[in-house]
Amino acid sequence: MQLSRRTLLAASGATAVGAALAPTAGAAQAAAPEQAAGTAPDTRPIADQDFDGLLLRAETLITGGGFDPSDPDFAAALAALDSAAKELWDTLDRSAGRTALWADLSPVTDPGNFGQSYTRLRTLATAWATPGASLAGDAATADALLGALRFTYDTAYHPQAGESGNWWFWEIGAPRALMDCCVLLRGLLSGGDLTDYLGVVDRFCPDADRRTNSPTLSETGANRTDKAVIVALRGLLGGDGDKLASARDALSDVRDSGRNSLFRYSSSGDGFYEDGSFVQHDTVAYTGSYGTVLLGGAAWLLSLLADSPWAVADPKVSVMYEAVERSFAPVVFDGLMMDAVRGRAVSRERAGDHRDGAAAVAAILLLASGAPASYADRWRQLAKGWLTRNRTTPFAALATLPQLALAKAVLDDRDIRTGARTTGSFVLADMDRVVHRRPGWAFALSLSSKRISAYEAGNGENLHGWYTGDGMTYLYDGDGLGQFNDGFWPTVDPYRLPGTTVDTRRRDDLGTGAGTSTYRPSNTVAGGAVLDSRYTVAAMEVIGAPGSTLRARKSWFLLDNAVVSLGAGITASDGRAVETIVENRGLGARGRNRLLVDGVPQPVEQGRADEFGRARWAHLDGVGGYVFPEGATLHALREERTGTWRAIDTGADTGGSTDPVTRRYLTLRLDHGISPTDDGYAYVLLPGASAAATAVWSHSRPVRIVANDAAAQAVEDRRAGLTAVHFWGAGSAAGITSSGPASVLVRRRGAQVSVAVADPGRTQTSLTVELPFRVRSVAHSDATVGVTPGRRTVVTVEAGGSRGHTHRTELVQ
Repeated sequence: MQLSRRTLLAASGATAVGAALAPTAGAAQAAAPEQAAGTAPDTRPIADQDFDGLLLRAETLITGGGFDPSDPDFAAALAALDSAAKELWDTLDRSAGRTALWADLSPVTDPGNFGQSYTRLRTLATAWATPGASLAGDAATADALLGALRFTYDTAYHPQAGESGNWWFWEIGAPRALMDCCVLLRGLLSGGDLTDYLGVVDRFCPDADRRTNSPTLSETGANRTDKAVIVALRGLLGGDGDKLASARDALSDVRDSGRNSLFRYSSSGDGFYEDGSFVQHDTVAYTGSYGTVLLGGAAWLLSLLADSPWAVADPKVSVMYEAVERSFAPVVFDGLMMDAVRGRAVSRERAGDHRDGAAAVAAILLLASGAPASYADRWRQLAKGWLTRNRTTPFAALATLPQLALAKAVLDDRDIRTGARTTGSFVLADMDRVVHRRPGWAFALSLSSKRISAYEAGNGENLHGWYTGDGMTYLYDGDGLGQFNDGFWPTVDPYRLPGTTVDTRRRDDLGTGAGTSTYRPSNTVAGGAVLDSRYTVAAMEVIGAPGSTLRARKSWFLLDNAVVSLGAGITASDGRAVETIVENRGLGARGRNRLLVDGVPQPVEQGRADEFGRARWAHLDGVGGYVFPEGATLHALREERTGTWRAIDTGADTGGSTDPVTRRYLTLRLDHGISPTDDGYAYVLLPGASAAATAVWSHSRPVRIVANDAAAQAVEDRRAGLTAVHFWGAGSAAGITSSGPASVLVRRRGAQVSVAVADPGRTQTSLTVELPFRVRSVAHSDATVGVTPGRRTVVTVEAGGSRGHTHRTELVQ
């Protein structure tokens, strides 16, 4: 089994530790909170510093340590390791005249090929060093590994080589796998070989602070963490305390006074944000890929160095602890990582949402092994819930032995409560993402703007990601977790992603060249406001990519049991049809889910396209209901689609197979015609609702649409006492008046009034919002909010510099 480069890092090191390891990093940090990051390294003689002990700890982090190979709970993971190692061993070229280690990785001088060669050697070395594995302690395997490492160094990866192609293989992928191999084989390596291997790491990854091939470029985020782990391992193997201090200090960026510290909240560029966002590559929402690597790498290094002279003692490590619940819990659903925050990784066949989710769970459990109990106890409850609810792609089927040991310790501990699903509404304004979670389902919204890219592509990855940031919606149902990891991305129609409004022009493949690139549209509005952590209004102005004149104003109202989607001002002049995709649901390989339209069952044969004039509601078995409050001409399509992973990802180490994948889909769409002018739409998603409940909802209309035009979009939820509006400019709607563009929610419960306001376009310095009623007093307000009571209460918000975040006030009538 071959995984993507990011997953390989996570699985083989960055998220691996046996439960028996249990380093006491939290205790060390608690004992010396006043110690600043980057204090001078221990000054005792090197001989007195326990490099051998830390190397043994590193080996345990890689292999899982002293688990019982006969324990049936470890059987699947051990069998998976054996299977992968056997395949690699059987195909390894061990001949004297070889030109590559594996025939499919020739020539070995290509960065992608020697990079992957090292990761395969690490798998073999792990099997050799793991008790109970079929290759454990095998002399022929050890000899072959020593020869293969020497061959790769002599032929391709040595200090005299010049970087070419993707820098990542030279500075992170190859040196990390090489150092892991050296840790596992350290008792057999000759002094000369070890010196050479440490020398090549010194050449391409001398420190974690700078990009070697671009010395003025500071490393950030996950790349910094990756490099810090490499430098630490190089320091241990070479008995170099200064290298270990350098690795530790890189986490806090001592060199640049904390500017790129991993233990600080970002306000721009890469890193964790206080609102729960995580950004990498300056503009990409990346919690589920790079964020997971960062968390796992930090946890790995904290565990490795705990209770040593180089233990991490930066008190701001709490930022990493807070990220678990602030950044990861909202986007992990029953152990799956939401695709809205995985960037170009969605195109990787061997790293789906289930694998990235498992890597995140394992990283959190590793971090918990050394974190203060006040954090660790909550995380273990969260993880236990994720582990027990995911029966579609169980963690045990994905985990390495060290990861499984961590999970087993949690599952077997009866004192650890099984955590419930995370609920709440989250506007992650700093990465243009919205997540709405109810007890039985979750809904994610992927937006983009001049600040956050609509997609990232490159190095052959994510070739068809054109519309993933144009308001794509993701519905997760707790009864079925396979929607986005059952062949979805290679088979879904990439022009008809759910939630999007697009013109129908054909697009060229993205990212076919070397390096990665992003596309940021020119709109400013992307985001919204959240009230009581329960209700959200979100909005995005869609401005078509170059070559399209499409414009659309889209809003989403996220309520207790419904998502109301409104579109207005839909205009284009390109002579092409424009569509809004209500749903494009994967039904699996043989799905025959029943569709009702206005109560009438529809045929289930594939290839059937139907048009329903003035449709009021529809229902899809296993998903929920769809209501069209104003009536709509609804188009329904059942189709079988065949694609390949290779068609969307040709990356050197992530490229998919050419094996055809066929899946069935049910698409519901609304057509706006050719070159529409000021068109619109309205539909309501009722996740998990029965057909009967959908019909009742359509008839009773508990949520009323009170505005839907290019000036404002608004709804009233009478049962919740909620009015929600997105203003596209100054104006009035639903009795509320705003001085400028804003998202506003007002909820009245008896005498209590809650108000939330945000400027998702980030264009306003100050906003005034007038409410259509009098209030007597102010119970509480954010420091940015002022209230003037009167016949029409005026709420003033100082929005400048708030980066689209929500401002709140509580009033009493």
